[in-house]
Amino acid sequence: MKQLKYNCLKCGICCFEIPEAPETKRIPLYPEEVDSLIEKSRERNINFKVIEDLVFPDVLNQKIIILTYKIILKPLGYCPFYDKNRGCTIHDVKPLACRAYPLSLKQIDAFNFQISIDPLCKWTLSNYDSLKDIDLEKLKEIFKDEYPKAEKFYRKNKKLMLKIRKLEAKNKIKIAHQISFDVYNKALKEWEREELVV
Repeated sequence: MKQLKYNCLKCGICCFEIPEAPETKRIPLYPEEVDSLIEKSRERNINFKVIEDLVFPDVLNQKIIILTYKIILKPLGYCPFYDKNRGCTIHDVKPLACRAYPLSLKQIDAFNFQISIDPLCKWTLSNYDSLKDIDLEKLKEIFKDEYPKAEKFYRKNKKLMLKIRKLEAKNKIKIAHQISFDVYNKALKEWEREELVV
C-alpha cells in the first residue's frame, strides 16, 4: 500500500463557510494576526472584518478577555483574502490556523483543546477510511508539513490558558466559570475588552 501523504487539492473548502451551518465555520485569529491582516486589507482595499471568538469574562475587573477573533465570512461566504482563481492570497501573513489546515484545534471545554483532522476537507473525505483510526505517529507522517504548525497552534493556546490560570492564581483576574446566559450577554455588551497575548 502506498504511503499516504496529505496533498492540498486547492478546493478552497477551508476558506468557505458551511452553507448548512454558516455560524459554525471558524477561522481563529490571534490579536497579532488580526493586526497583520488589517494592514494587508488596507493595502488591497479589502473589506476585512472580525468578531470576538474565544473570550473569558473577568468578573473581578469587569472586562472581557479576548484570546482569539474569527473572520466574518459574510457577505461573500468565504475569506475575503481568497481569490477564486488563485486561492489564498496572503501566504506571507497566513494565520496559524490556516497554515495547519486540515489539522485544527477541537475545543474540548473552555480550557482544553486537541488536534484533530477537519472532516470537511475534500482530501480528508477521500481518504477517510485510511485516516479514521490513525495514531499520532502516523498523523505526523501523513501531515508532515501541517503537524508542526498545528502543534505550534496547540502550544500557543495552552500558553494562553496557562497565562489565564496564573493571573487567576495571583488574584489579578477572576474568570466566571459558571455564569448565566443573561449575565454573560450583559457583560459582552457592556464590559471593556482586553486582548491576552503570549
